[in-house]
Amino acid sequence: MNLKKQALLGLSALALSVSFHASGNDDPIKVGILHSLSGTMAISESTLKDTVEMLIQQQNEAGGLLGRQLEAVVVDPASNWPLFAERARELLAQHEVDVVFGNWTSVSRKAVLPVFEELNGLLFYPVQYEGEESSANVFYTGAAPNQQAIPAVEYLINEVGIERFALVGTDYVYPRTTNRILEAFLKDEHGVADDDIMVNYTPFGHSDWQNIVSEIRRFGEEGKPTAVISTINGDANVPFYRELANQGIDAADIPVIAFSVGEQELSGIDTAPLVGHLAAWNYFMSVDTDENFDFIDAWIEHTGDEEAVTNDPMEAHYIGFNMWAEAVRKAGTTEVDAVKDAIIGVTVPNLSGGYAAMMPNHHITKPVLIGEVQDNGQFDIVWQTPSTVAGDAWSDYLPGSRDLIADWRKPMECGNFNVVNGSCGGSTAAEEAEAALAE
Repeated sequence: MNLKKQALLGLSALALSVSFHASGNDDPIKVGILHSLSGTMAISESTLKDTVEMLIQQQNEAGGLLGRQLEAVVVDPASNWPLFAERARELLAQHEVDVVFGNWTSVSRKAVLPVFEELNGLLFYPVQYEGEESSANVFYTGAAPNQQAIPAVEYLINEVGIERFALVGTDYVYPRTTNRILEAFLKDEHGVADDDIMVNYTPFGHSDWQNIVSEIRRFGEEGKPTAVISTINGDANVPFYRELANQGIDAADIPVIAFSVGEQELSGIDTAPLVGHLAAWNYFMSVDTDENFDFIDAWIEHTGDEEAVTNDPMEAHYIGFNMWAEAVRKAGTTEVDAVKDAIIGVTVPNLSGGYAAMMPNHHITKPVLIGEVQDNGQFDIVWQTPSTVAGDAWSDYLPGSRDLIADWRKPMECGNFNVVNGSCGGSTAAEEAEAALAE
């Protein structure tokens, strides 16, 4: 071989080597974690950051993904909703993460939606929410209203005999929209009168519950069985339950069914006076399955804390992370559009002994469980659906939503398709999020 050919072959080999390295095939897969580690939501969100780190560690110990290791990139949006958007942009544009697991409150999710849609990022959102949304860039692994709020109210009516409802929540998107759905459901489906529905909202971090709890007590003394439906979020739950105990309100008088209180929130208070109050979730730590026991053991080992508890949003991250990993394997790449296509129909085990499937509307199938608070801070499961329920992005009980579906498969690729007039609404979830934040 002459020197010229040798030189050309050498240059070709060098170019291939440079190309291979530049493609990032040896670089770690970056996993963004967008959870509040400070501020009013840290009581709930910091555990989720630790959960994703545990899942990354387990994946790396199993050989990583596509022959590459995973690397966590953690930011703290500090329970500050505009800061969530800034930190999301930092993860996607500066750190160039391949996927993000994060957010708790709907107002924080609404804040980051425009960023994920603009930069074509992937967000796995692990918390129950109000529905009325479906984005091509978000996978909703928490419960939609038909997977938590509606079944919980049906349980109160059919199993407990409740006739009056105090809807008490934190003042932001999720409680207000959920309660709007619940009011329509109660009135239209069960004939509940306006006078039998009380609604109250308080700011994040609210601590003085004396007057509100007194109002709830008076509302419950007017002759009909009464319950509180709580969409209170974050550390405001601690003084709320403490004030219930202070005023002698127990579950036999006015049961509370909560949508945002799990084992983590109860670990910070004396639960003895709260025995019998309820929570509606899709998972409890007390679920009796081998999968759950393995998860609990791994969590205790990861934290080094024998008293560490698990909760529903942790399971949602477990499901979402495994769905994302399976979609990456299926697509053979972490490239966003390929993963979005590959994940539809992916099915992975949940921790309740069944399976979760990713639906075309970017919501998943989940069982619905009602748990009763025990004096050890755990929940005794008193009711559950016989099978999993598919998440509905758009409520059947709101006039502007009941005709809408979401389907992100080709050729439809629409988050708000109107089945009556056969057209896609046109606005993106980010535009709807910006409108919701402006209200």
